[in-house]
Amino acid sequence: MPAVIVDCAIYRDGHRTDGPADLSDALAQARAEGDAFLWLGLHEATPEEFARVSGEFGLHPLAVEDALTAHQRPKLEVYDDSLFLVLKPVAYDPRSDAVTTGELMVFIGDSFVVTVRHGEGAALAAVRRRLEAEPEVLRHGPTSVMYAVSDAVVDHYIEVAGELQVDLEELEADVFAPDGGDGGPGTRAAGQGTPTAARIYNFKRQVLEFRRATGPLGAPMTRLAGAGVPFVHEHAQPFFRDVNDHLLHANEQVEGLDRLLSDILSAHLAQMGVRQNDDMRKISAWAAMAAVPTMVAGIYGMNFKHMPELKYVWAYPAVIAFMTVVVFGLHRQFKRRGWL
Repeated sequence: MPAVIVDCAIYRDGHRTDGPADLSDALAQARAEGDAFLWLGLHEATPEEFARVSGEFGLHPLAVEDALTAHQRPKLEVYDDSLFLVLKPVAYDPRSDAVTTGELMVFIGDSFVVTVRHGEGAALAAVRRRLEAEPEVLRHGPTSVMYAVSDAVVDHYIEVAGELQVDLEELEADVFAPDGGDGGPGTRAAGQGTPTAARIYNFKRQVLEFRRATGPLGAPMTRLAGAGVPFVHEHAQPFFRDVNDHLLHANEQVEGLDRLLSDILSAHLAQMGVRQNDDMRKISAWAAMAAVPTMVAGIYGMNFKHMPELKYVWAYPAVIAFMTVVVFGLHRQFKRRGWL
């Protein structure tokens, strides 16, 4: 168990205290004191390791299965002896411009909190230190831990959304650059050599991964912000309402990113169509200019015996001059119309 236990402590009247090393004794002591609770933090526990924890705390088998599977949507489940919350923390890698998600499960019940973390992100050490510095919040019992963990995850949503917004602005600048973002000097190092449409599509996939974490969490936070949820402190509703407000803000940012990406993709496709039309006009203009001398030269290339122009000395330079004047006139006309 020491390999998977990140931290374990008893909190009494909002302050951390030393307790027994054995989980059963620690939980019994917390329940006996009334105003104390045990907070156990686990990281990627195996089924065998988690079986002991679930047996000690009386966790529901379905919740235990969800905690071990680690492929759950954000949700809130109420069982007879515990409350089970699933969160999906997000992490952002600026080097690869990639959004990754982890999983964080929170069990609260009679004088205990169990947090189970999967993935490298969403470490709870900072959350624990922040709570230990605010004993007035910790006095609300296990509910305070659920609130602090949810608040930290949602606040990080807003930070990641801000970083994605910066990337989106850079992508937008590349798309509307004179070269359309395909290899010009404004192209970011991470996107050099990648077609603009592919970059936009990859960005949309990152935003979709983000939405899978933020969107489904709205219903659990709304439920926690209301009354009548077991194991939730009666004075905790304002705290969860604050978390829900931050979550709504994060969801609005994600929705805005998705809409802007769709608009940028449409604008890029329209630019591609305009460029293709410009290319076709240029090709048509040059073909038209080449057609005139080709036609005249083709006529004079035929070996007819009776061609009146062959009897005049000035006929050859006159034909060359005629072709030059016609081509020059076509070039000027096409230039005036913006075809060249």
